[in-house]
Amino acid sequence: MSAQRKDDHVRLAIEQQDTPQGVNQFDEVSFVHHALAGLDRREVSLATSFAGLSWPVPLYVNAMTGGSARTGAINRDLAAAARESGVPIASGSMNAYFKDPSCADTFRVLREENPDGFVLANVNATATVDNVWRAIELLRADALQIHVNTAQETAMPEGDRSFAAWPGQIEKIAAAVDIPVIVKEVGNGLSRQSVQLLATLGVAAADVSGRGGTDFARIENGRRALGEYGFLHGWGQSAPACLLDAQDTGMPLLASGGVRTPLDAARALALGARAVGASGIFLRTLLDGGVDALTAQLARWLDQLAALQTMLGAPTPAALTRCDLLVHGSLRAFCADRGIDTGTLARRSSSGALRAPTTGSTR
Repeated sequence: MSAQRKDDHVRLAIEQQDTPQGVNQFDEVSFVHHALAGLDRREVSLATSFAGLSWPVPLYVNAMTGGSARTGAINRDLAAAARESGVPIASGSMNAYFKDPSCADTFRVLREENPDGFVLANVNATATVDNVWRAIELLRADALQIHVNTAQETAMPEGDRSFAAWPGQIEKIAAAVDIPVIVKEVGNGLSRQSVQLLATLGVAAADVSGRGGTDFARIENGRRALGEYGFLHGWGQSAPACLLDAQDTGMPLLASGGVRTPLDAARALALGARAVGASGIFLRTLLDGGVDALTAQLARWLDQLAALQTMLGAPTPAALTRCDLLVHGSLRAFCADRGIDTGTLARRSSSGALRAPTTGSTR
């Protein structure tokens, strides 16, 4: 049943990619254009760092799948594209492996195809420390993702209904492992209070993983004969809302959920994310065009992100946080209700953003 559920997840996730998703709050974030703020492309680096980690790029292929023959083949191709593009990659939930060790190869292939890349193992918040170590050792993982997903579990016919122990187990796992622990939602967002709690549990970083991308409550409801949990479709906060909400917590933030373009990635970085992940859009490309198409897409995203940094005058991804941003519409209303001052975002560039001509330039 677990293997069938994993295949169902892929099928239903792709159906969502083929269906218009409605409003995406990344569209409610825009850069103030300063026409003379640009850099030379050779001055731009895509390198980022957080929680003691250094990545050559601020983009990663986020958690997707594993646990069946079909999803193992998908993981193999995802890992090959990550290897060719130098992009970090996360496994899907490894709970299937804990229940059925015979599916180990469907996850191990992420490391076999990408021996020198950055690989994250993904587990749920109920995993035992022993199982967490099994996951880390299977993938020779460089970091650990713990996913939290109460809305998905609630809609899942066979889902968990006991959530009270999750914070304590996260703390226990973080204390037991010797690699950075990143806690991520699965598409419903992390509020300021959630991130603040994670900061007390020994977690190294938080992936806000907001509403607007793959909707796992909708996926699980699609597996129900009556579809009676439709009221959970679209539950939660978007990634831009979460980044704004948690900007003063001191926790390194990653962003995923609803990222559709390199511009969305730049917006997330400008809102404070150290790196940006995507899943559904990359899965759609892989299934439509294969490894070569996904590899080309990843390379194109990185090139276009560097182009945006060049135009915006940001020599590094972190420097995007000094670019002026405007917040519009429902996202602005969210900020008002949560006590977030969006006006400071529109005025945060220094006077040096428009640089004086270099020596030898004409006036």
